[in-house]
Amino acid sequence: QVRVVESGGGLVQAGGSLRLSCAASGSIFSFNAMGWYRQAPGKQRELVAGITSSGSTNYADSVKGRFTISRDNAKNTVYLQMNSLKPEDTAVYYCYADDNLLFRGWGQGTQVTVSS
Repeated sequence: QVRVVESGGGLVQAGGSLRLSCAASGSIFSFNAMGWYRQAPGKQRELVAGITSSGSTNYADSVKGRFTISRDNAKNTVYLQMNSLKPEDTAVYYCYADDNLLFRGWGQGTQVTVSS
């Protein structure tokens, strides 16, 4: 069973930075895609950024140029560096990890709040 644990959320002023971390476990093989979704109050969950095991990345248009996703395959860990944060980035951020059978595990979510 894939287990995913996030950390690093918090409260920050607009223009500030935060770094989210996510560690996955439960697979004897390397994880395939890993990444982050977010869900703001009253809105649908949306993809923020994803990264494959080979390092290919994709981002939501709203975060391009501000957020950077990276991963450490040896640690089964993915990071999301968030710079120039805006109030509209306020949401619960969820990490996911796909195992070799493409079963997707989800984290419990971490709150990011950006004050104006």
